[in-house]
Amino acid sequence: MSNQSIIRITRELSEIQKTSDLSIAVACQDVDVRNVRALIIGPPETPYEFGFFEFSLKFGKEYPGKAPLVLAITTNGGRCRFNPNIYAGGKVCLSILGTWSGERGEEWSSAQGLESILISIQSLMSANPYENEPGFEDAKSEYDKKSMKDYIAKIRHETLRVSVIQRLEEYLGIMPDGTIDPPVQLSPDSEIEVLDEAQLSFEPFRDLCKRRFIMYYDSYLQTIAKAKISVSEGQQFAKMPFEGTGNSMDGKFLYSELERRVKVIRTALDEETHRWATEGILAVQKELGVAHLLQRQYEQIVESYKRNDTVTMDIGLIDNNPFVWQLTYFGRPMTNLDGGLFRIKAHFSPRFPDEQPRVIFETHLFHHRISKDGVLCYFPHRQDEVKSHIEAIIEAIEEDSPPYDPRTLVNPEASKLFWGSAEDKKNYNRRLRRSVQRSME
Repeated sequence: MSNQSIIRITRELSEIQKTSDLSIAVACQDVDVRNVRALIIGPPETPYEFGFFEFSLKFGKEYPGKAPLVLAITTNGGRCRFNPNIYAGGKVCLSILGTWSGERGEEWSSAQGLESILISIQSLMSANPYENEPGFEDAKSEYDKKSMKDYIAKIRHETLRVSVIQRLEEYLGIMPDGTIDPPVQLSPDSEIEVLDEAQLSFEPFRDLCKRRFIMYYDSYLQTIAKAKISVSEGQQFAKMPFEGTGNSMDGKFLYSELERRVKVIRTALDEETHRWATEGILAVQKELGVAHLLQRQYEQIVESYKRNDTVTMDIGLIDNNPFVWQLTYFGRPMTNLDGGLFRIKAHFSPRFPDEQPRVIFETHLFHHRISKDGVLCYFPHRQDEVKSHIEAIIEAIEEDSPPYDPRTLVNPEASKLFWGSAEDKKNYNRRLRRSVQRSME
């Protein structure tokens, strides 16, 4: 591969990684920029909603003169065709990739790149993917309408089962019977586990998927609850006209089982979060660099907020453990949070910043960015700086008129009111103020 190709790919990777796009992530192993992994999070309000779809991109020496080879990885071992244009064997049919004959002007050009490829794939994950099959764009018969509905239903089920549940179960070591491989028992003489990509299979999106699962947990359960009404438990998937042997999506609806598995995953993630505290104490005892890093940032941030006249925030460590922070935020005057006192706990991993902190509101706050059980949805500008995390926490809860972005809405009930009618918004503000008032009780 020429130096120009490597420079081009490196720049494109860096640009995507620096953006605030919440639906696309990219990574490569070490300096091997020719082999890229990409994650697309299923668009809201589609059957792919909040699913985790992974792709492999291999760039040849002719790039950008020639498009990379793109393969879908999230296929349930080659048994699940997630779209008319995304085959069970991994093939992605797009004119810009040269894998489909499109209209003139839709073919690949050197002006396109990694981001345009991923956006094109994401566009296939529409509210009605049935229409992606050539010849079905104008399907209007009753048979076609029923097929569309059946196709959407099974994609929604398999998005949950394959792209979300199976992926998280593999990350967490959850067995088919629901039991979890017990974590290694740590002692003062134990070595702290470090996720070394040279020793483990390359899983660059492990932490991202775990964090998003926690954020979208209520949405997954809500999707299951709605879907259980429309299909019968054990009902077979309908076969689509364009599906063939070895390139289909076969199975049956088992939403009750999916619901159980989703709850097991959430329990396992909560247990993992609490284990970080124990691992953190050992990291302190061993004087590991991450322990010094968090302790130093803690001391600097405490001093910084003592001098801050605009935000009142008390910061402490639970049991003097730099891996568990206790934040006490006082609602800023002249905002909806005025007069409130909120206790927030931030759990840090011994692998920070490779694994990002998990932030829980211990004080109940009715808010569209806070789930019913206190999980905060926020995104720092600098993932390696704790101060950036704290600033993002404050920004997320104080923002008065945020743009509508369903990827950030982790409380379905609060979100529906916030972006509903004028009367809904008044109801939202009343419930928010009531929770603020109760925070002082």
